[in-house]
Amino acid sequence: MKKLFLALLLLVGVATWAQGKRERKQDGERLTKEERVDLQVKRMTKDLDLTEKQAKEFRALATKQVEKRDAKRAQVQEERKAKMEALKAQMQEEQAAHTAEMKKILTPEQFAKWEKLRDERKEKVKEKMAERRGKGKPSIQDSQK
Repeated sequence: MKKLFLALLLLVGVATWAQGKRERKQDGERLTKEERVDLQVKRMTKDLDLTEKQAKEFRALATKQVEKRDAKRAQVQEERKAKMEALKAQMQEEQAAHTAEMKKILTPEQFAKWEKLRDERKEKVKEKMAERRGKGKPSIQDSQK
């Protein structure tokens, strides 16, 4: 049972690794549209023994699919970016409202001390995040490059 589980785990790992390499060049950057289409056409021609006519028709289909996929990816990225900007703006508004409320509650000396403490906590959080990213844990932005 252990051997079966190990073999299955190894198979999944190899398959995942192999799929990850398909869409990237050796230096890690993405393939261009033409390179992806060429790769698909070569693979299909080899696997299915396509004729020249079939290869041309498949190239046209693959080009359409790659363009659709890229357009969808761009749309999703734009939507995600807009959503994040809206969330960031909302959080800034809430933070400004919180600061205004604190200013009403605290004396000027207490408010100044509270702001100083808040800024120190922000710096500590930034340092911890930079430390985490520096210890081999890539950030989301690093993994999307």
